[in-house]
Amino acid sequence: QVQLVESGGGLVQPGGSLRLSCAASGSIFSRNNMGWYRQAPGKQRESVASISSSGNTNYADSVKGRFTISRDNAKNTVYLQMSSLKPEDTAVYYCNLFSFRGNVNYWGQGTQVTVSS
Repeated sequence: QVQLVESGGGLVQPGGSLRLSCAASGSIFSRNNMGWYRQAPGKQRESVASISSSGNTNYADSVKGRFTISRDNAKNTVYLQMSSLKPEDTAVYYCNLFSFRGNVNYWGQGTQVTVSS
């Protein structure tokens, strides 16, 4: 069983930065893909960024140029560096460990990010 634990959320002013971390237990981290999602109140969960096992990245248009996803396989950890934060970035952020085949799909418990002055 894989457990994902997010950290790094909090309250930040518009224009500020935060770095989210997601640590995975177990031994399957390095050979699977990782993603960050977010869900704002009253909205559906949406994909923010993903990184494949080989390091290829994808971003939602709304965060391109502001967010950076990275991974450290030695630490079984994926990061989301968020800069130039906007109030509309306010949401609960979740990390996801998944395989393209669909046989691996784990979620973290989420961490709250609030962007407000």
